Amino acid sequence: MAIKAVTRCFEIVSGLKVNFHKSFIGSVGVCVVDASIFSKCLNCLQMVLPFRYLGLPIGGNHRLVSFWDSVIEKIKSRLSRWKGKLLSMARRVCLIKAMLSALPLFYLSFFKAPSAVCKQIITL
Repeated sequence: MAIKAVTRCFEIVSGLKVNFHKSFIGSVGVCVVDASIFSKCLNCLQMVLPFRYLGLPIGGNHRLVSFWDSVIEKIKSRLSRWKGKLLSMARRVCLIKAMLSALPLFYLSFFKAPSAVCKQIITL
């Protein structure tokens, strides 16, 4: 009920309306029964583990190499764009350094990567 009250206050203050029919609630470390009660109270859908929040997989095992496949694929796809002959070598190096430091840094700020994943990123 507190979450419902906070969203109502947000609606009054901002003039925006929260559409609970399009909203999802995800829980980690909460009993499944309690999570379903929360979702029914808020009239929203319930996410099932594992789910993605802000692009991060939640509820997976970050110690597995397969957990990091999405990060490696993103890096490969961005590098393939810059391997073309349209950019000079200096521009390519600048873009690669910027991307290689930003994308894994977001994931690494939440999870510790296995050494095999770090080696695979370096070899790309």
